[in-house]
Amino acid sequence: MSDIVDFRVYDRRGKTSCQTYSYPLRHKMNKKFELVQRVEFIKKACVGKKVLHLGCTDYPFTKRAIENNMLLHFEIEKTASELYGFDFDQKGIDILEQAGGKNLFRADLEKLEDVWLNETFDVIIAGEMIEHLSNPGLFLRGVQRFMNKDTKLIITTINAYSGMRFIIYGLRGKGGENEPVHPDHVAYYSYKTLNLVLEREKLKINEFVFYDVGPEHRRLKAYKTA
Repeated sequence: MSDIVDFRVYDRRGKTSCQTYSYPLRHKMNKKFELVQRVEFIKKACVGKKVLHLGCTDYPFTKRAIENNMLLHFEIEKTASELYGFDFDQKGIDILEQAGGKNLFRADLEKLEDVWLNETFDVIIAGEMIEHLSNPGLFLRGVQRFMNKDTKLIITTINAYSGMRFIIYGLRGKGGENEPVHPDHVAYYSYKTLNLVLEREKLKINEFVFYDVGPEHRRLKAYKTA
């Protein structure tokens, strides 16, 4: 059984539509969501696009991910026409630059107003990072300075209702404090809770799918826990 996580695509709304926003979320739950492969889906979304990749280094696993050809940033580079990267970990940025990475900026994702960059992008990738943030609203508000009316913001995050996690907790946690939780995660999101966070920051959903973590992510998890 694979660990299933959420994949969502959002875009920015203009000021006029923000004032009269009314988006029917409930009817979406009546349809069955598509299951996709994460990396291929992201790469396809970035074909020929100017892309901003948030959390691009995957530090402290940057070097090993590069050595194993599993760093998402370099996969995006294969299809994007232009690629920028933000990350808070300077050591990860240094490693990425030494491996040939360009247009890299140190950035606190909850203080994006402090980044010295005045660009907008066709696609912004926020992969597996919102569950690490204490203040996701600050991030969603700040990232909009890098968006125009046609920008797609792609957010991937852990599925709060992942069956695998319930099974692991039932078998290993036994109702106690031993949870299958990343030590840096502060939240897990469902379809509705993440929609609400987005709605509060004047963003609307365009597409929602589930994705399997994929074979490349399973190999990566294997050496992260080794």
